[in-house]
Amino acid sequence: MGRGRAAGYNDQRELILEHAAHLFARRGYPSTSMNQVAEACGLSKATLYHYFRDKYSLLVSIAEGHVTRLQTLVSEVEVEQLPSSQRLRELIRRIVEEYADAQDAHRVLTEDVKFLEDTDRERVLDKEREVVAGFAEAVGSLRPELDRAELTKPLTMLLFGMINWMFTWMKPEGDLDYDAMAPIVADLFMGGLTSVTPPAQTPRLTEGKTS
Repeated sequence: MGRGRAAGYNDQRELILEHAAHLFARRGYPSTSMNQVAEACGLSKATLYHYFRDKYSLLVSIAEGHVTRLQTLVSEVEVEQLPSSQRLRELIRRIVEEYADAQDAHRVLTEDVKFLEDTDRERVLDKEREVVAGFAEAVGSLRPELDRAELTKPLTMLLFGMINWMFTWMKPEGDLDYDAMAPIVADLFMGGLTSVTPPAQTPRLTEGKTS
């Protein structure tokens, strides 16, 4: 009988992927070595190879894992059978929320997918297409005339254009977080600038003042 995996195996694997995604996002996939990944994880290189056979398997796992999570959230929202407007808003909320914790993985998916072998790249891209199709179907459900005019996919790509690069300008310590931005994105996409509702914010106390 084969030896089972130790408790915490999956947790350690996810931690490695998190560190590898951070390095790939900051340094680029070609410029990152397994030695650097092992060092970032606080592991020996031999231990790292126990979890991943090479750097390429890290890339596949990061890219496919990220897009699979996006695929799953689309499926989960579809199952809820929400009214059309609420469904699109929920999709936007969920994907903005997902990106908040997956900035490095998203950058890897966007910039390093070109390094995947043909079969792996097509599998990942097929999953991406399913995500886009899910959003486009939600847009078409809300505005059937746009579906008939074959505009749902272009409009979905415009929506992703807003969301995909939020991590390049949003500051973790800023006044606006992803929870606040999700309804703003939905308002802007679904109703235009005049429909944007500013989030309620608690004024920051000036240093030295208590009132």
